[in-house]
Amino acid sequence: EPTVRTELMEQIPPIAIFLQESRPKFPAAFFEYLMPIVVRYLTDVNNQVRKASQEALLILLEQDLVAQSDIENKVCPILLDLSAPDSDDEYKVEAVNIICKMASMLSRTTVEHMLLPRFCELCSDGKLFQVRKICAANFGDICNAVGQEATERLLIPKFFELCSDSVWGMRKACAECFMAVSYTTSPEVRRSKLSPLFISLISDTCRWVRQAAFQSLGPFISTFANPSSAGLYIREDGTLSIRPSAQDVNSNPCQPSNNITLMSSSANAA
Repeated sequence: EPTVRTELMEQIPPIAIFLQESRPKFPAAFFEYLMPIVVRYLTDVNNQVRKASQEALLILLEQDLVAQSDIENKVCPILLDLSAPDSDDEYKVEAVNIICKMASMLSRTTVEHMLLPRFCELCSDGKLFQVRKICAANFGDICNAVGQEATERLLIPKFFELCSDSVWGMRKACAECFMAVSYTTSPEVRRSKLSPLFISLISDTCRWVRQAAFQSLGPFISTFANPSSAGLYIREDGTLSIRPSAQDVNSNPCQPSNNITLMSSSANAA
């Protein structure tokens, strides 16, 4: 019964945490018995079971309970199969969504060598706009996961494609994550490539795209500033914040420093 498999998936994370804490007694139980179930249910015929498996996998990754070898040899191959060009549409949408969510939890090498080529392919998926929409909404997170070199070499050309997509929702999603993408690039790329691209979004024919671009204008401009002198920095949750100056902190040593959030990145992009 699908409900039984779904319930089982919901119990996997707490069981895995228990086994992790009791490893001397159960040295390989999770890797031999539980992890294969999670991987198998990623391809279950029932969508609720697959969703429960995806959520369990993300929790396991967040808790650092999945070995690097399992990620590379078991999880990534399944996701690559599910997101292949000839894959079922529903499976493909789910796979690209989980790839984007787990990218920030994996090592840069794993993301760049195993997942980035497929992500670039999915950005150009001409069959499903839902796939391109997920890629656009999470583009800043992928850039942050792979770093400047891979972003400029592989991702920026795809970002240009998405920014000129015929579906206005794609262009809007790009405008919303523009600051996060810009923050990952060099000053020269910001000036010569991203600035003209941003002008095209702020002049878009769709008012929703223009509105999103105007809301990202300040954060995008801030990426040109020198963080040490401007006091601007990116927090772990992807928001642009202002670090209080030493003078402000010293003036009231009992007052905890408060960071002023200016604009969210692409984390919650529609």
